[in-house]
Amino acid sequence: MSNLILSIENLYKNYGTTEVLKDINVAIQKGEFLVLVGPSGCGKSTLLNCIAGLEEVSSGAIKIGGRNMVGVAPKDRDIAMVFQSYALYPTMTVGKNITFGMKVRGVDAATQARKLNEVAKLLQIEPLLKRKPGQLSGGQRQRVAMGRALVRDPQLFLFDEPLSNLDAKLRVEMRSEIKRLHSNLNASIVYVTHDQIEAMTLATQIVVMKDGVVQQIGTPGEIYRNPANMFVAGFMGSPSMNLIPAKAEKNGDATRIEIARENDSPLVLLDTNRPDLPQDVILGLRPEDIAEAGFRSGAQVQTARCLVDIVEPAGADTFVVSHLGGKGVTARLHAETKAKSGEALELAFDLGKVSYFEPESGIRLN
Repeated sequence: MSNLILSIENLYKNYGTTEVLKDINVAIQKGEFLVLVGPSGCGKSTLLNCIAGLEEVSSGAIKIGGRNMVGVAPKDRDIAMVFQSYALYPTMTVGKNITFGMKVRGVDAATQARKLNEVAKLLQIEPLLKRKPGQLSGGQRQRVAMGRALVRDPQLFLFDEPLSNLDAKLRVEMRSEIKRLHSNLNASIVYVTHDQIEAMTLATQIVVMKDGVVQQIGTPGEIYRNPANMFVAGFMGSPSMNLIPAKAEKNGDATRIEIARENDSPLVLLDTNRPDLPQDVILGLRPEDIAEAGFRSGAQVQTARCLVDIVEPAGADTFVVSHLGGKGVTARLHAETKAKSGEALELAFDLGKVSYFEPESGIRLN
């Protein structure tokens, strides 16, 4: 018996002559948490609506539990959806909001009461069941919306930016709540967000989208450490990966990487891992892979004096920006750093963590 819950095959979605989704191929196993992430207008919500049956596909297949859903009504897809807007009935109590779908489907009163109690306990909303939505906070409303989805016990949960209306502190709390629910229920979830921190913390698999095209599918670790192209590298991570124009030249068994600097000699690094790069490359390093000299060691770590442009204290870290290759390059340093704007600082570059990209296409080279 296959554990494949959702399979999207060669999916296209057009509005007239405009292609909104282009050849999407995605699959998830039972119990996986798939996050669709990308900037506004990338097609992630349209894809979710296609899975839900709220949008018709132009071509291709969507299979839920092995059954092709093209032409199947949303109510017959064995899914439950949690929206950004909560979509609660204002005149009904919390309890009635949660059980309404079961009542419509003719579920008996005893089962409704049992499921309501289970879900209310799970979401810690037992004291709220007699209140109306207007008497609840944003976080409480979102819990109720989740409760309404949970009582359905569907094959697949769909979440459409459920936390975007909440303040920053509440978003962190609700993120933990959703993660806890996922592990407790072994639920299969497809979750849409534009927030890459949310994607990294929640997902077992991430789909990064841009302009209706899947850029990369992988675990949070794969996407973060080995981005498939410059778009993924720049979009995932906060602060995002430094993408520095450089010249590469073979130098014996190593590759000499030269990065231009204003009013200074070029910064030169030797990469012993990667001897076959084109002359023009984009060098990608995460801010945490550029440290203060003495705080990072290893065979692939190389140091260079760099002029500090900006110092940004951020609690546990201090971010230091230097100008390299015509770009602001961010290093993540420890909180106690003595770095000062306008002064030179010895920085350590960990070339064991480097990504190289082709400047024109943006494709990863290593």
